[in-house]
Amino acid sequence: MEASALGRRRRRGWRRAPAAGSPLTRAAVVLLLSAFVARATPSVKVYVMLHQKSPHVLCVTPRLRNSEMIDPSFQWHGPRGKIISENSTAQVTSTGSLIFQNFEEGMSGVYTCFLEYKPTVEEIVKNLQLKYVIYAYREPHYYYQFTARYHAAPCNSIYNISFEKKLLQILSKLVLDLSCEVSLLKSECHRVKMQRAGLQNELFFTFSVSSLDTEKGPKPCTDHSCESSKRLSKAKNLIERFFNQQIEVLGRRAEPLPEIYYIEGTLQMVWINRCFPGYGMNTLKHPKCPECCVICSPGSYNPRDGTHCLQCNSSLAFGAKACV
Repeated sequence: MEASALGRRRRRGWRRAPAAGSPLTRAAVVLLLSAFVARATPSVKVYVMLHQKSPHVLCVTPRLRNSEMIDPSFQWHGPRGKIISENSTAQVTSTGSLIFQNFEEGMSGVYTCFLEYKPTVEEIVKNLQLKYVIYAYREPHYYYQFTARYHAAPCNSIYNISFEKKLLQILSKLVLDLSCEVSLLKSECHRVKMQRAGLQNELFFTFSVSSLDTEKGPKPCTDHSCESSKRLSKAKNLIERFFNQQIEVLGRRAEPLPEIYYIEGTLQMVWINRCFPGYGMNTLKHPKCPECCVICSPGSYNPRDGTHCLQCNSSLAFGAKACV
């Protein structure tokens, strides 16, 4: 009886240690992970226009920028490893800022700056890590698409082909000084039944007007007025004026109308913007550059001149133009 009572007292006084998978241990792990995540530095997105100089990418926080630091030491690492200040394309200034002189497509990626400093002489060295994702971007490929109709010769007539070539030559010469080009997209001849009249032959033209690279155009231009959108706007005005002048000339004509002439009111225009292959627009992902064609991130691609990057899980590089 005494032995049994002693055993019961011992059992009541004994408490089992928590098992490895107990709720207490799991809570401790979650707390530890939460503390680690809270200290993780979020990445900052930076956008640099292709083939242009970048802004200064700082290796300090906004608070430290206006604070005194003793013996600061800066070290940058990018997609290709450590960046040294003597690099010709990427330079690190004496204050730790990263600058690109001529940003290339392949420079896009994650850049990390490691900062060591002392707040005061007496304090210990502090370490800071700043992470950036730097994206190349370029202007959208803007262009105007025009459609126009002409009264024509019989559809099998060689005069229609000759007129088409002459019209394109005139339009191309019209916008040449603006570093723009005219491209014929479609030309068709149809027989059209007119209201309360008979059949007539008509030429249906569809052509585009786009801007050329100003460095490759016949007259290289670096002026602010040479921006793609401004040059295109001027080209559009010239083309509209050209078609209006055709109407004015026909109105003053005393002789019978020529066989091929512009049909008043048929000129239509659409403004189109596209991104080059490997680039796309995404207002949700890039809210600070909503109208930019930003290089496609890993996991996406743009194979043609579409507007958006498409999902591709096998794509591991920036600027992918194919999903392989």
